[in-house]
Amino acid sequence: MSSSPELRKILGPGGNRVRDLEEQKRKKEPIKTILPLPSNGSVDSSSSDTSIKKIVNLKRRVEMTKKPAKVVPHRVDTLSLVVSVPVKRCDWITPNSEPLYISFHDEEWGNPVYDDTKLYELLALSQALAEMTWPAILNKRRIFRKLFDNFDPASLANVNEKRLRSLTESGNSLLSEPKIRAIVENAKHFQKIQQEFGSFSNYCWRFVNHKSIKSGFRYARQVPVKTPKSELMSKDLLKRGFVCVGPTVMYSFMQVAGIFNDHLITCFRYNECNNNNVKEHSQTKLVKTDTQGRDPTENNTYES
Repeated sequence: MSSSPELRKILGPGGNRVRDLEEQKRKKEPIKTILPLPSNGSVDSSSSDTSIKKIVNLKRRVEMTKKPAKVVPHRVDTLSLVVSVPVKRCDWITPNSEPLYISFHDEEWGNPVYDDTKLYELLALSQALAEMTWPAILNKRRIFRKLFDNFDPASLANVNEKRLRSLTESGNSLLSEPKIRAIVENAKHFQKIQQEFGSFSNYCWRFVNHKSIKSGFRYARQVPVKTPKSELMSKDLLKRGFVCVGPTVMYSFMQVAGIFNDHLITCFRYNECNNNNVKEHSQTKLVKTDTQGRDPTENNTYES
């Protein structure tokens, strides 16, 4: 067959028949790329096969772009999932509790305290609980500290009657006069205990053999308002001249100072406070100031 200089259709490898059906299909496909023919106007079988393969490959790429992507669900690796579990606190901390009260529970209440100044502050605030709640006390804590010289026992022990009257007048919106007088006058007896036992901390912790008592309560209703040890400590302080230190006040003090760990066992703080129950590793923010004095374990008549 003589070759014709005219452009002719590219034939498939199946023979010398025109693939009209394929041409019609190609017209319906959105293929706009036209491969140029050789300059001599003739196409041999090898170049024809190559061109057809290019067009077929191009068609496949176009068809792939037209097909919707399949949604393949990712494999869920249960080991890599990070589940946010809400922190479990004591039952008396609710979603409606004030942030300051929550922080007090999470960072301070029940943490073992060994610093005398800090202990005196907690004793004074526990006395205020007879007239106020913890949230109310915490909201006015800065005022309390300013009124009572940052609860420095040495400073309060030197307050004269004139200054005491001034304190009761300026602080009557916070506490009653008997409570204000108690906080000031107890400082003198506090100093006597420091002299006798080396520190008020030694005196307090000897009631529990220098080891925090883990109550292990599961429910808030199980927490008492006083215990035999708080009654014993109250009785001894009253003999030493302290006022406003009943068994209920002293139990509140022993709770907040970590002498009793009364966090519920379901609370995350229960184990934290147990771990902090070592004097050298106490998380109290104040520096221990009184480390001398006679051994408080000698002649211990308060342990039970």
